Amino acid sequence: MQAVLRVNSFDPAKLAEGQGQLEEFNQIHAAQPGFLGTVTVDLGEGRQFVLNLWDNEEHRLSGLRALGPAVERLVNPLLAAPSELIGVGPVISSDGLPATGS
Repeated sequence: MQAVLRVNSFDPAKLAEGQGQLEEFNQIHAAQPGFLGTVTVDLGEGRQFVLNLWDNEEHRLSGLRALGPAVERLVNPLLAAPSELIGVGPVISSDGLPATGS
């Protein structure tokens, strides 16, 4: 399993108005072969930590190429600063915690 970790800094007003854009992007993202899911953490003031999981490196790289135009069209216009790539690598441990709603 491969992970991609980013911090996105959104413009809060654009983020509030652009929820439909993010939903569309998330649907496109979820439809990519080998995509396993995303964990998004609200860091406050428009900042979000995003962890994307892929089944393998080949699918991650293919997804990166396929998603570029959607990122440019749907996500980047909502950002206050460029997305910060924290890192990419293999998942070495996962304890399967359930998701929470708040």
